Amino acid sequence: MNFTLASAALFMFFVTWSLSWSLFSIWLTQDIGLSAGRSSLVISANAVGCLLTMPLYGYVQDKLGLRKNLLYWIGGLMLLVGPMYIYVYGPLLKTHFALGLVVGSVYLAMAFAVAVATLESYTERLGRFHGFEFGRARMFGSLGWAAATFFAGRLFNIDPELNFWAASVSAAVFVALIAAIRVTDGRRSAAVDAAASSVSLTDVRSLLRYPAFWGLLLFVVAVTATYNTYDQMFPSYFSSRFGTKAEGNQMYSDLNSFQVFLEAGGMALAPFLVNRLGPKRSLLLSGFVMATRIGLSGLVTDPMAISAVKLMHAAELPIMLIAIFKYINRHFESRLSSSIYLVGFQLAAQLGAAIISPLAGIGYDSLGFAPTYLLMAAMVAAFTAVSVATLRPDAKGLPESVPDVPASGRDAVPEPASL
Repeated sequence: MNFTLASAALFMFFVTWSLSWSLFSIWLTQDIGLSAGRSSLVISANAVGCLLTMPLYGYVQDKLGLRKNLLYWIGGLMLLVGPMYIYVYGPLLKTHFALGLVVGSVYLAMAFAVAVATLESYTERLGRFHGFEFGRARMFGSLGWAAATFFAGRLFNIDPELNFWAASVSAAVFVALIAAIRVTDGRRSAAVDAAASSVSLTDVRSLLRYPAFWGLLLFVVAVTATYNTYDQMFPSYFSSRFGTKAEGNQMYSDLNSFQVFLEAGGMALAPFLVNRLGPKRSLLLSGFVMATRIGLSGLVTDPMAISAVKLMHAAELPIMLIAIFKYINRHFESRLSSSIYLVGFQLAAQLGAAIISPLAGIGYDSLGFAPTYLLMAAMVAAFTAVSVATLRPDAKGLPESVPDVPASGRDAVPEPASL
């Protein structure tokens, strides 16, 4: 039952997020009227907001274990997405740009950009508790994004505000689904909560001593963050390849929907591939796909060809996301999984984006999209090659000096089927 509820909650979260975010760069440039450079500053500010929020969310969720307090907070913020975009964020970006950067970055980080990592981490932990694959549940998140994105472009062409009001409605369904999740195995859930309560800031700081943590950070900052920076402005570049903005917006919406449906299938299949290759080699494979997609975006100009390049994301994301969780579970202590995922992966990605986005914005305005993409592709390829040496070999498993799980947690909680 909890698998069904968690899958449905992921579906509705991604519906809400897609309606408010999938056309974000188009909203900034076409509805708000910002240049590509200023839009990149907005993306950079959003990344800074994530930097400030992720350590807190990760630590709090590790302390909560399987309790849902933080998810209720996130749900409350999601309910406000329509009024926030329409009456606060958009007007501030038009009239008080700097204040809009601050307000929007804090809200979007806490409601979506960091919240998605928290929800994914909670679902992964719930999956280990109940013995289901995270990828199977996360697949429904992709389906939710695809379903919402199919309509987002059409609603945007009618009135961008329709997307934001629809997002608030879907957020209400998300909250109801989270409330319905029940962890009923009293002894095991109590042991998980006891292990979670033992998490301290010292444990989180101790991660800085592990070479495996720094190797993961390097890959995420230099490879994943560069790719995310590219992908966030890609909709504006894509829509410019068509005769009219409306045609480009609808084509991107339809293509993105199709891509995410493919991605959902990839989420179901990726665990088999990652289990066969191992987490490290799977991460390296995802880095190769990222570099290839960015590079091809700088080389092809035909709308059909660039549409085909867009679909490569459907292969890259499932492999990377499943591999990240499996890498964390293999090389780090499980009770710190939320902190490691939010700090070692999500925060590091946002840190990289905060640095790279302004530089990319300068490139977009001075060189154009295509030459900037080629430079970004070269960077991703180079650091993927470096990560061959810096990512910890899968055969080594846990570092010798990982913090111990309290004896009660270790004895009372049999390890369910691993992801």
